[in-house]
Amino acid sequence: MLKRKKESLEAGEQLFRKSSGENQKGTLAELMSGYSKLLIDDPVMPFKEKNLHDIENDVDYGILKALDGTWVSYNANYNNNIEKKSIASGIHTTIMPSPGTNSGTIPGKFSFDSEEYIEKLTFSLVPGGVRNRGGASELFCGAMKYEQSIKSVNKAEGQESLKYTPIHEENGMYLWLSDVYNHAATKESIEKDRGIHAFSEDDYKKYGYKGEYRDEPLVQISADENNKKYILLSELQEGQEYYEIIPAQELKPGDGIKGPYFIPDYSISRSGVIPHGSTITLLGDIAPNDSNYLINGSPEFPYGITAWQTDHLSISKTMGGAGHDPINLDQPAPAWVHEKLDDQNDKGSNKIYTQRILADDLYPYSVRPDLRLRDTLSGQQVSNYVLVQMSSKMKTGAQGGILNVPFVNRFVPTVEVDFRLWIETVIEDGKEIIQLQYEQIVFFEFDFGNDGGTTSWPHIQVNTLRKIEDIPEDQRRVIEEQFFDGKKPDINVTGDMTNPASGCPYHKG
Repeated sequence: MLKRKKESLEAGEQLFRKSSGENQKGTLAELMSGYSKLLIDDPVMPFKEKNLHDIENDVDYGILKALDGTWVSYNANYNNNIEKKSIASGIHTTIMPSPGTNSGTIPGKFSFDSEEYIEKLTFSLVPGGVRNRGGASELFCGAMKYEQSIKSVNKAEGQESLKYTPIHEENGMYLWLSDVYNHAATKESIEKDRGIHAFSEDDYKKYGYKGEYRDEPLVQISADENNKKYILLSELQEGQEYYEIIPAQELKPGDGIKGPYFIPDYSISRSGVIPHGSTITLLGDIAPNDSNYLINGSPEFPYGITAWQTDHLSISKTMGGAGHDPINLDQPAPAWVHEKLDDQNDKGSNKIYTQRILADDLYPYSVRPDLRLRDTLSGQQVSNYVLVQMSSKMKTGAQGGILNVPFVNRFVPTVEVDFRLWIETVIEDGKEIIQLQYEQIVFFEFDFGNDGGTTSWPHIQVNTLRKIEDIPEDQRRVIEEQFFDGKKPDINVTGDMTNPASGCPYHKG
């Protein structure tokens, strides 16, 4: 979890100042100023009811504040090595069970789709801090709602016009873990929340305790089991031996101040509802470069043979590895991709297993979609960026999770979601433009290999987004037509668009 310096709280108010010189540091630099990792020996803030209103109005949204507004697809064709120019900014790959298959039969039969898409992604701040009360610990969160609408873009054979098909809707909420407080018991809170009698007849009969509201333990100081004697723990003399402890039945003013204190190992959570039948909770944080959460320069992606990294491929380690030999994705696909394969030139059937993925029209993006993000950045001047990494399944520590409806759970269980979001400062014509890029990998599990091993099938989405005023006019017209009924959206000073998200579409797999 990240903490903020109180003197930097007003930085967020300058977030969307224009680049006329008024904002000298830049948007992301202003926003990330004053953050550091929260440690166990850092000071803990005491919570006081009289300060509740001020705390709620002083909520911290962290890096999430940079997202506020509506973002739309931004398409750039900078890679001259790709002959087929993109018709949309987003790329998705989808692997599903082949028709006629059932769980556990005919291993390896799957259908593969790879499409380009456009998108509208709206974020809106939830006013005021969200208060989570946990007794001695209190946590305030900055909440950000989101709505996502996606349409695939295809060009029919022999036709000039493009076809736009709704394929995905999602909504949910991001939370920034803002501030953690210690809320120790007070005389007033004890009296308000007390639910026991002032005098306990049972305590008197068993232990000889005559007082009211016993707020500390009793200890037995006599070794004679037939003649037990009890005193309050505070009455115990130094070094005096005791033989039995009777826990307190009431709080004492100041209880809870000694901890333990809550220090989460994440700063951001995302809860999403996906209409195919899954709800997700992802946990994560800003990925630092050394101790810097704002990283200078542009995000780096691999080139050549080093881009063959299975963690980002639509071909997982459990799918045979396309013949096991790494492939240079910055060169044309190997000859075997377009050959008729048999037992002689494809022993073990590893190549034919994934041949269709490398033979797809969107190669190399059909194999490694995030190369589209790399190629978009290749023609841009990026001064700095923030990288958010999240997952539903962490290697250690706090865990997120996924819940699926029975159909999905039975036939195509969704078992893991990994998400990376780059928030970037792009300089164009002397102007600062904030740009979003993301890679989301959803892992399905269905069927199994010849040896009975479980197969993991990656479903990958990547896209580049900007505010609508920061995209070219021709792209803007398409966005207005597809997501705003052809009308020009109302844009406020932050770039937020007041038109509601598009309706529920006809979903594809």
